Amino acid sequence: MSHSMTKVPCSPLEKTSGMVYFARMLEKIRLFAAGELREDLHAHLGKYMDAWCSQFLRIDYAVLKERTLAGGSNEEILEWCFANGRPLNDVDITIWNGFVTKIGWNDNASARLAAVKEAAGLQHRTDIQTMAAFIDADEGRA
Repeated sequence: MSHSMTKVPCSPLEKTSGMVYFARMLEKIRLFAAGELREDLHAHLGKYMDAWCSQFLRIDYAVLKERTLAGGSNEEILEWCFANGRPLNDVDITIWNGFVTKIGWNDNASARLAAVKEAAGLQHRTDIQTMAAFIDADEGRA
């Protein structure tokens, strides 16, 4: 599969108002709408981390997608989520960030992480112990 005409979104570790992953979710929505999202990421739209993030915010993913495509900065859209879903305080964001940054490390996603590492030829990378680290390596950032 050629990735020449497609793009990957930002790192899952990029923060919006202190919150990791949110920017990646919005960038995936925007890139897909523009026909520019890397093909292997299409099946993940609205699922897995996207679903967990939108559910954590108590926002329906389809509604968030519509709001994202209506325009605005990531920060503005996150504020909209706080107003229309639930507001997050510093503790909520700390808990979310801790969860996202550790997925795949000694948890129910560890077997999946091992499988995707092997499929990508990265099983030798002992430094990749989380899904976020795998994504960054797979997308050429680490």
